[in-house]
Amino acid sequence: MEFEIFKSEISKLKKIGLPGEASHHKLAPQMRIEELASIDIASMKPNEAGVMALFYPDVEGEVHLALILRKTYKGVHSNQIGFPGGRVEETDKDLEETALRETQEEIGVPQQDIVVIKKLTELYIPPSNFWVHPFVGILEKTPVLIPQESEVEAIVEVRLEDFMDKRNMVKHRLSTSYAKNIEVPAFRLNGHIVWGATGMMLSELKEMLEQVL
Repeated sequence: MEFEIFKSEISKLKKIGLPGEASHHKLAPQMRIEELASIDIASMKPNEAGVMALFYPDVEGEVHLALILRKTYKGVHSNQIGFPGGRVEETDKDLEETALRETQEEIGVPQQDIVVIKKLTELYIPPSNFWVHPFVGILEKTPVLIPQESEVEAIVEVRLEDFMDKRNMVKHRLSTSYAKNIEVPAFRLNGHIVWGATGMMLSELKEMLEQVL
């Protein structure tokens, strides 16, 4: 899809409601759905983070979505695909600013160049004890993407058509730090399996885009 058409259509997201947990559950492992239902999240005193689903045109004017491959490290999200974003800092005035600041830090896009379209449904991540608040934004020019050396292994530029293609929604068997040999719903994007919290947030985003594109 040409970016100029996409830009005019995505503004319609402002007028439609959020699918919320129902769309998250479509990409959630059954054990995660059961875990979320049993947790008193407030008692966990979770940290908060803001992340950005950023759309932009490539040099040919075709729409892409920026994801990142995180570095390998001693943590539950090591070497996983995610959105650019991160933890709230005291200087952030709100979660939107957190998402914008972290996007600039992690992929090099100046925060003042991003137009935020909508906030999506927040999602609690039990393994890391975070409330994650996703935002949808657009960048009207082709960016020079620069991965943050300390945290980002690679930037994954996903074509909108590939993201929206139902054939890229798959079942995948894997092992994690908390479960072995489980089958999970996932997206297959640019050769990567995207599941868990990122997959759940992408599920809501895809469902909303299907209503406006």
